[in-house]
Amino acid sequence: MTSSFKKFRTRALARPAVKKAYDALAEEFAFLDEVLKARAASGLTQAQVAERVGTTQSAIARLESGTAKHSPSIATLQRYARALGYRVEVRFVKERGLTSKSS
Repeated sequence: MTSSFKKFRTRALARPAVKKAYDALAEEFAFLDEVLKARAASGLTQAQVAERVGTTQSAIARLESGTAKHSPSIATLQRYARALGYRVEVRFVKERGLTSKSS
């Protein structure tokens, strides 16, 4: 990260509303990071992945953008992963501090 971006991020995250919104998106950011790392490790372009999946480069770009408007199905994620030489693994991770009676 550049120094000016680090300063901006620090100032922004000092604001409680910004921090709350940022934290709420942490899981999505982590997922997108995994998607982008997998494609980078595969050495493929979006166009090459699209060809392997049988779709368009713009569809792959939407999938990688992570916007809620374009939330991919598990089947789509599986096709994407196979095109990269990966497989999808979905896990449920217990939240800390929540009991079975908590909501």
